[in-house]
Amino acid sequence: MKKIVLTGGKFNRIHPGHVWLLKKAKKLGYLVVVLAHDAHNRRPYAVPAVKRKNIVEALKIADKVVVGDSKKFSKVLIKFHPDVIVLGYDQRFPDNESRLLAKTMKIKVLRFRKHKNYSTKRIA
Repeated sequence: MKKIVLTGGKFNRIHPGHVWLLKKAKKLGYLVVVLAHDAHNRRPYAVPAVKRKNIVEALKIADKVVVGDSKKFSKVLIKFHPDVIVLGYDQRFPDNESRLLAKTMKIKVLRFRKHKNYSTKRIA
């Protein structure tokens, strides 16, 4: 059975760094992309979750694209029970509870380096 690989983010403005991360994560197994719930995506240029989901699905990289829980990231971990979590160079767990749960569940956490000089902050 393929490993379940989980990665996520806001994905308000897709850039080549996002695509690179998703493709690299996909090589590790069945890729589940978790988009930040609208409650956690409050930037001035925030894109609604439904639209972000459609955009990420249109890339045809992920096996599954879901919107995260509005309150607890740990619910996503319990639901999908990933073997691997891929974090981008600037990402961290949203809360200590999720970080500890991942450790308890023995989920391997990988942090990918920055791809070239791509950053959402540079295009915002």
